[in-house]
Amino acid sequence: MVEERQADGLRVHLPLVDGADEVGVISITLDAVTEDDRRLLRRLAALIAEMIISKTRYTDHFFKARRHGRPLSLAAEIQYAQLPPLAMATPQVSLAGALQPAREVAGDSLDYALNDDLLHLAIIDAMGHGLEAALLATVALGAHRRGRRTDVALRELYEMMDRSINGTFGTEQFVTAQMMRLDISTGYLQWINAGHPAPILIRGHRVIERLESADRLPMGFGLPAPQVAEARLRPGDKVLFFTDGVIEERGPQGQEFHESRLTDAIERIEPSSTGVIQTVRRLASTLERARSGEAHDDATLFLVEWHGRTADHLAELDV
Repeated sequence: MVEERQADGLRVHLPLVDGADEVGVISITLDAVTEDDRRLLRRLAALIAEMIISKTRYTDHFFKARRHGRPLSLAAEIQYAQLPPLAMATPQVSLAGALQPAREVAGDSLDYALNDDLLHLAIIDAMGHGLEAALLATVALGAHRRGRRTDVALRELYEMMDRSINGTFGTEQFVTAQMMRLDISTGYLQWINAGHPAPILIRGHRVIERLESADRLPMGFGLPAPQVAEARLRPGDKVLFFTDGVIEERGPQGQEFHESRLTDAIERIEPSSTGVIQTVRRLASTLERARSGEAHDDATLFLVEWHGRTADHLAELDV
């Protein structure tokens, strides 16, 4: 809550928060504000956020307000319709994502779900641009969700996605991706890298290492699944997943962003950030400035932090 003295009274700005997802801001001007008013305003903001989330599926007004009257291409409509909420927080794990589309949508998408103690995550980059890339990404994302919901192992999940892409588009089209599973009770991390840059492990606000994989086979060619890589996280560790559009996009002078610049940005931003949501937003802003608004490829960031705590206290009865 932020309060501003205005000529006509005191203006109060409150975030509209659904879980960890900040969906907007409400501003109200009153003659004066007491502690009782502040408590009531917080409850009002929570109610409005809940209403926006629950009614979004029944009206286009919220979508149109966010776009400020700017129409999206058909490919962008498909791309955004597939996205889950871009932030989530529990006592054991927090995550935040950002997707910066190219001038012409280039097939990036992301997905996650927390099922009991298992966090599933995927980032996808479909070949090409425009509607064809959006449709290819949609098939890959649908196959990922189907496999995730039937509890298949990571290699079987890769094979399901590979068959879906190959059976629909043939060998002329492919998708690069990363799929990750994190046991939030133990910090045990597994992932498959299907053609993306290696994820980055962040510990104590510094980049510790790249989480390499034995091979990086894209999906769609009918090839055997890559090997599953694994690591054991420590409490407070963060893992950054990203697509190649983050480090291969060129600035106005033709220079690439490069992974070294991404590392520098992480280590500059991390110590002063309050959590993964702020870190991702500041990284995305840094990338956007480097791209100068003339992006030729989508860029996706997905940051996961394992807290190493339990949620046992949520089930305790106060007697």
